[in-house]
Amino acid sequence: MAGDDVKWYREGLRFQCSECGDCCTGAPGFVWVTPEEVRQLADSQNVDEEEFRDQYTRRIGARLSLVEFPNGDCVFFDSVKRNCRVYGVRPSQCRTWPFWESNLESPETWKQTCSDCPGSGQGPVVALEQIEIQRRRVKI
Repeated sequence: MAGDDVKWYREGLRFQCSECGDCCTGAPGFVWVTPEEVRQLADSQNVDEEEFRDQYTRRIGARLSLVEFPNGDCVFFDSVKRNCRVYGVRPSQCRTWPFWESNLESPETWKQTCSDCPGSGQGPVVALEQIEIQRRRVKI
């Protein structure tokens, strides 16, 4: 079994965001937000945290997730411009895409990620150290 120091992606992986918006749209899911992210997002929307939570989040057990439009798109996805309206303060889950544990389990899961995301497998090589920092930030 490979240890933490011998990852299948030890030489790094290519990724460059194509700004397609595909990761913000599609099937319903969850975009988990922390209390600090709620504060930052509330500030970005010029509302207090309580109003932000009421308008933009839903409780799933003990956690908060951003709400979605009926078609599954993130509430902060601008479908006309095809971009994120809160990109500068987007949640860690969004910042760390595509370097989630679930995408890095094996070469096969990465290949699937590349088929779903036009930026995965493209652009400059992201070094193992940077991938690992991002992978550890959010467990998905």
